[in-house]
Amino acid sequence: MLDRWTLPLVKKPLHMGACFLCRHGIKADQITLAGFFIGTLCLPALFMHWYWFASVCILLNRLADGLDGELARLVGPTDAGGFLDIVLDFIFYSSVVFGFALADPEQNSLAAAALLFSFVGTGASFLSFAIMAERVGIERIAYPSKGFFYLGGLAEGTETLLVLILFCLFPHSFEWLAYCFASVCWMTVLTRVAGGYLILRQKRDAHG
Repeated sequence: MLDRWTLPLVKKPLHMGACFLCRHGIKADQITLAGFFIGTLCLPALFMHWYWFASVCILLNRLADGLDGELARLVGPTDAGGFLDIVLDFIFYSSVVFGFALADPEQNSLAAAALLFSFVGTGASFLSFAIMAERVGIERIAYPSKGFFYLGGLAEGTETLLVLILFCLFPHSFEWLAYCFASVCWMTVLTRVAGGYLILRQKRDAHG
């Protein structure tokens, strides 16, 4: 929901950073892999209750995610790079939630499972619509810089980042924060499924 406002704000500094990386011969896929490696450090950090370190890893991972996309657009995006980026993003998000389950299994496990359950719904609705939109030729209107059709919702990248940081700032409140965000994710699933279905049906009807 917030991405349409936050993305324009960070585009210029990300573009400047991407230009610097491009001049030094750094590839977008290298940034993607480096960001993912940094993101995986959240797991041992959360297990050790190093929440401040985990929050830094989360921010650096998201910075890398913005830089690799901007760098790819400078030199020309590839299907392989887009595939790598989206797969590693989903693994990263899930790993942070799993990390909080490891940090306090007795207190956090059920809430973490509920949140991961909702992530399956958001991920499935997100990717399924992207595939169908590409198949029927639906253009990217709201997010033209994305490498695929981006069907928005209440829980997008900005909201997810904010929640992950809140988890780290208030680890003892993870349980209720996770349940609250899982509810937001399920509202996103419902709107995406309904909206995606209507868009695809209208597209079919328009072509007879």
